[in-house]
Amino acid sequence: MPREVTDAEGITWSCIQAYAGLSQTAENQEAAKVNEDKDTYRVVCTPSGGAQSVRLELQGDWESSYSDDQLLQEISKQRQAES
Repeated sequence: MPREVTDAEGITWSCIQAYAGLSQTAENQEAAKVNEDKDTYRVVCTPSGGAQSVRLELQGDWESSYSDDQLLQEISKQRQAES
């Protein structure tokens, strides 16, 4: 299930764990993992406007443990790194 956050520019970001739409098989969960030891996963955030999607590496429980501000900070950091 996607998580949505809105930044100061009014862009709504829809974030979802990579491979989440495929199925909950162990193989797909492993494909989404970045680092098993650190429990990090690939997360893709897609904007509502013309901005480019970003790919993040977040902690395994990112959907519930990251506040909206923390998630927006991660998006902002990645956008700056890609520009």
